[in-house]
Amino acid sequence: MRVLNIVVPAELLARWADWYAPDTQPFLVDARLAETVGVAADPTAPPPELRDTYETYGADVARIWLSEAEFGRLPRPHRAALVRAQVTLGRGIVPSVTAWAPVLGDAVRAQADGYRFVWWPSLLRGHEARVLTEYVEEGRRPSRHDEVPAAVWAAAARTLPGARALAGTFAAASGPNCFGTVMAAAGVAGAGTVWMQREPFEDWLAGVTVPGGRDDEPGTVLVWRSPDGLVQHAAVTLGGGWALHKPSQGWMSPTKVLTVTDVKRSARQPGRRLHRYAIGA
Repeated sequence: MRVLNIVVPAELLARWADWYAPDTQPFLVDARLAETVGVAADPTAPPPELRDTYETYGADVARIWLSEAEFGRLPRPHRAALVRAQVTLGRGIVPSVTAWAPVLGDAVRAQADGYRFVWWPSLLRGHEARVLTEYVEEGRRPSRHDEVPAAVWAAAARTLPGARALAGTFAAASGPNCFGTVMAAAGVAGAGTVWMQREPFEDWLAGVTVPGGRDDEPGTVLVWRSPDGLVQHAAVTLGGGWALHKPSQGWMSPTKVLTVTDVKRSARQPGRRLHRYAIGA
């Protein structure tokens, strides 16, 4: 199976399914709703993969945890209230019944209020490839690693010995991010498998680069900083107009190759400024 022009092994697809539609999942609630459904709020933080699936970043809202069986035993009005609250409180993955009823049938119409539903393993089973491909590809550009000429890869390898192995891959889990990806491309062992923080990235940047560099040459680190000077995103050029980056730490975000122009477009946000650093100059 290919997603964003990247081969996804069967074992990784199975993990995606578990993260996208886990048997036990968090529901955001206020105190009144928790009392209504009769389930106590649980402060247990979601694992990184579920945090990224449900986009509960810094959510200052109580949550309860329900399995598919527990959710199914609730009266339908309570299920409907829970599903509606996920939309109101900003939890991710609450699709419309209209979009999926032709595929999934009456099960999604009857699950909650008839307008929105949540994914469970029983609903996803048999539809994994379609559902997960649509989810991961929505709003994301495909990787163009297979378009990079061999000569460009060969020239880049002198400065970026790890780049080619990273290009066009999905991480095994949530965590690996843009900073670690750049460092791993430059040959830092283990950097591509962890959630690299700003401080070690800045230390590495200060130790192996100098300000400057050209977008059409390999080894120019593109760094976007917010007005307070904090680094917000990073990518690295491969030469020939190509660049490597990982848009986020989420499991659904691959390490991919785009044109330098497209990388700059995707990283552009109000207030951010682009800085360039040359590796080994």
